Amino acid sequence: MTTDAYFFDSYALIELLKANANYFRYTQSEIIMTNLNLFEVYHAFAKQYGQHRADRFFDDYKEKAIPYDEDVIRAAVLMKIRFADRRMSMADVIGYMVAAKKDVKFLTGDRAFEDLPNVEFVK
Repeated sequence: MTTDAYFFDSYALIELLKANANYFRYTQSEIIMTNLNLFEVYHAFAKQYGQHRADRFFDDYKEKAIPYDEDVIRAAVLMKIRFADRRMSMADVIGYMVAAKKDVKFLTGDRAFEDLPNVEFVK
């Protein structure tokens, strides 16, 4: 297990919470995310498991969501344009930029990010 901090994209958060064995080593890691990830995971849980479980996730993880500034937004837009062929979500691109700014790895299972620097890719 690792106790390092990671930026967890929505996929990584969901896999961690579903107890995917490949994410076991991150159970003690510090979780960093934005409100966009909070929204995406809350939506996924409400849709799949119902509002009660989604509310529980929201209450347990809302404090881990951090704000991002205009520099992150500008860099994310440029990245989204540069990698338009990869169809990256804006939430993920913003997360990738927040991870870079916080000097932590971007934890994801999204193949669009697999070969980029500062990415920890786990399926």
